[in-house]
Amino acid sequence: MPVEFIGMIGTRDVSEIRPPAGPVVDPDYTLRFARAHEEAGFDRILIGYGSGSPDGTQVAAYVAAHTERLGLLVAHRPGFVAPTLAARTFATLDSFSGGRTAVHIITGGHDAEQRRDGDYLGKDDRYARTDEYLDILKAAWTGGEALSHEGRFYKFEDFLAEVRPAAAPRIPLYFGGSSPAAYRVGGKHADVFALWGEPLKETAEQIASVRAAAQAAGRTEPPRISVSFRPVLGRTDEEAWERAHRILDTISSRGAAGSFVGSRRSPVPVGPDARPQNTGSQRLLAAAARADVHDRALWTATAKATGAAGNSTALVGSPETVAQALLDYVDIGVTTLLIRGYDPLDDAVDYGRDLIPLVRAEVAHRDAAARAAVAAAR
Repeated sequence: MPVEFIGMIGTRDVSEIRPPAGPVVDPDYTLRFARAHEEAGFDRILIGYGSGSPDGTQVAAYVAAHTERLGLLVAHRPGFVAPTLAARTFATLDSFSGGRTAVHIITGGHDAEQRRDGDYLGKDDRYARTDEYLDILKAAWTGGEALSHEGRFYKFEDFLAEVRPAAAPRIPLYFGGSSPAAYRVGGKHADVFALWGEPLKETAEQIASVRAAAQAAGRTEPPRISVSFRPVLGRTDEEAWERAHRILDTISSRGAAGSFVGSRRSPVPVGPDARPQNTGSQRLLAAAARADVHDRALWTATAKATGAAGNSTALVGSPETVAQALLDYVDIGVTTLLIRGYDPLDDAVDYGRDLIPLVRAEVAHRDAAARAAVAAAR
C-alpha cells in the first residue's frame, strides 16, 4: 500500500529556530511554501489551527487556487461553529478544490487555549461534543434528505445543504489525540488517526488502542495511522547530528519561540520545565525523560526543550538512515507520514529531493514483491 506524505505550511516564515519574518499573512511566502510541497511530491499539506492564527479554510482556498494537485488538510476544532455551517464550509472548499480537501479534527488539549476562543468545557465534555459534532458532519455530507437533530450539544431542524463534497462518499476525516477519550472518538470516526512521533514500542501500543476502539465502535476497517516527525537531514549521519545539535542550541537560546501556529503566544506552556495538559505532549516528555535517542534515529531532545509543544520529536541522519527509520514505522502499521522541518521551506525541498523518493521506492518494491508472492502461490 503506497505511503502518504503530509507536510505543513504556515502563512509566514517562522519556526522554533527562525524568528517571524514579514506580515502574519504573507501571500507570496504562503504560495512559495505550498508550491514547494507540491513540487516535492507531498500528497497533502496540513494547515494548522491556533486561537490567534489566520483562518485555515481561507488559507486552504488560496492555496487550492494556485496549485494543481496538492491535497489540503485543514485543522479544525469542533465547537466554535455549528456543525451544519462547518459541513457547508468544507463542502464548498472541496467543490472549488476539485475534491482535494480533508479535515483534521483537533478536540483541544489545553483549557487556556480553548478559553481564548470562548470554550469553557472540560476535556471529557469536549470529546463528547466532538463525537456528536462528527456524527452530524458525516450525516450532512452523505445524507440525501433533510436532517434534524436533538442531542446534548446541538439541536436543529430540517437542515439540508445544497452543496455536497466533490469527494466520494465524503471528505476524509483525520483525527489527532493520544488519550483514551481520543482513541474512543477517533476510533469511531477517523479515516486516519494521527499520532506524534514516539518510539516504536509506544507507537505500536497506541495503534493497538486505536484499533481496539474502532472494533468496539463496530467498525470492520480500522482507521489508517499517521505519525508526525521533524526530520533533520545531513549528507552523512555525523553531519545530520551536528546540525541537530545546532538546532537544539538555537531553541534553547531562544526559549522555544513557537512555530507556524501560535508563534506569538504558544497554546501550551513551553520549555524544559513545562507541564502540558494534553496527553500527547505528556507522552513525548516521558519518552524524552527515558532517553534522548530511541530506536534507529528518533531524537527527543527537541521535545524536551520545547515542552513538547506540538509534534516536536526528530529523526536524525542521512536520507538513507531517516528513510529506514520511517520504514520502521511503516512496518508496524503506519500508512501516513507527516514531516516538517525546522527550516520549513528549505527542508520541504530537501525532503522531496532526498527523502521521499527513497521511502516511496522501497514501499513500491515491497508491494510488488508481495503481489508476486501472492501470484506465485496461486
